[in-house]
Amino acid sequence: MLTLRNRASAATTDGAVFTSGEVASPGPEAGLTQAAGTRKCFLIPDSTLTTGSEQEEEMSASSSQSELRLVVLGRAGAGKRPAVNTILGLQDSEQGTDAQECSKHRGEVAGRQVAVVTSPAWFGSDCDPEERRKHISSFIALSSPGPHAFLLCVPVNQPADGEAKALAALTTLFGPSAVTGNTIILFTHTEELEEDERLEEYLVTWRKDLQELVEKCGERYHTLETRGGEPEERKAVEELLEKVEQVVTETRHLSCPLYREAEERVRERQVEIARQRRAEELNDQVSPSDSQPEENVTEEEMEAVRAEAERSVGDLDVDIDSIFPPADVSASSPAPSSLWEKLTSWVRWLTTLVRREALFGALVGLFVGGPFGGMVGATVGSVATEVGRRKTQKTK
Repeated sequence: MLTLRNRASAATTDGAVFTSGEVASPGPEAGLTQAAGTRKCFLIPDSTLTTGSEQEEEMSASSSQSELRLVVLGRAGAGKRPAVNTILGLQDSEQGTDAQECSKHRGEVAGRQVAVVTSPAWFGSDCDPEERRKHISSFIALSSPGPHAFLLCVPVNQPADGEAKALAALTTLFGPSAVTGNTIILFTHTEELEEDERLEEYLVTWRKDLQELVEKCGERYHTLETRGGEPEERKAVEELLEKVEQVVTETRHLSCPLYREAEERVRERQVEIARQRRAEELNDQVSPSDSQPEENVTEEEMEAVRAEAERSVGDLDVDIDSIFPPADVSASSPAPSSLWEKLTSWVRWLTTLVRREALFGALVGLFVGGPFGGMVGATVGSVATEVGRRKTQKTK
């Protein structure tokens, strides 16, 4: 049986590493640059041997390799913070208050060290291009040398257009394998379902759009929301980690040019910071840029400054404009096509959420016909809804 430990550490892009009960202090904010090129990824099986820079990458993050690295993505209000709280056993206040910055939290879950990186929504059309570049670069650096799984939070009571764009962006950034091999759909807001309605039935019966997301992610999906209290929550976390472990056995972790670039930059910063710390301790005026062999810095020193190094890496080679082309019209006048797409998506979503009782009433109204049929259909639908509500209350 899993046991969740409440003590966890965290790091944000604008503050230092902190543990439960401590407050993160402000830190430097790294600049970002733009470059061109679409990334293609590959998955590294456990049996694959690496050479050269890749071997150094693996050695440089020895402790990072012993933990599961998860990246939680989702739109605003999708339930990312509650998901992190449930996985790591945190209180909401332990995540900090700045939801506009990427953050990293660590904790022990079922005897495993787990690192969870969260990012603000960056795949929406309303996200500023510079903010988008910053968020993408930040979560890549924080999850370097590569995540074992992306957890895409998807509300069951919203249309899935935004999440479909997120999967498309992940594919462009990291290659198809990032979605098909390393992404798990994490359904949220499941309290919107009827009490006796199973998530699987809801997806198949009402939400073809959500079912398509699951299919793109290799049929991997999960929910951490239960109605049985803490014991069921722990079981849900255990089941989620089992699914992540299955990904690990098949692929280990995602690796691609962007993540290799991030790990190389993190390693360089680790050496620089470690030498600075050593010089300060020895009260010596040694410049961090001096050409000293990296072997002079121990792995213990490197690991001690890992979090700070991750936060200072931001200038990754991310081609934002190829993934999210700039709009052809000014921001002050919304494009008719985008408004039409938004309207039609909401209409499609609304039809998927019409309950069985309302559909029954509508069919009766069509059968009877005329104004009288409309009144009869509305009455039948209301009665059926009330019967269902009382049936649900009786089973409580």
